[in-house]
Amino acid sequence: MPLYDFRCAECGLFDASIPMSDVGPSTVCPSCGQQAPRAITAPRLGRGASSAVRLHDATARTASDPDVVSGALPGGPRRSSRPVSTDPRHRLLPRP
Repeated sequence: MPLYDFRCAECGLFDASIPMSDVGPSTVCPSCGQQAPRAITAPRLGRGASSAVRLHDATARTASDPDVVSGALPGGPRRSSRPVSTDPRHRLLPRP
């Protein structure tokens, strides 16, 4: 059975699973009992069990809920690409 979205004026958005032959332009809100019109939404055409859909959902989720890095970056501490001299005379040289 398809899942339809309805928007109640009092309670907000809710889903209802209704047969295609029985769905109308509105339905009764399960919380308050008022008539709620059907909301226009994007079709849900993907198969939720496939790895491609799970990857797409995980990627889309990072836009609003990014992972938080709580430790050091991978690869350890960052090292300078050039060796550092300890000769005090080098401090007097002009810097680029």
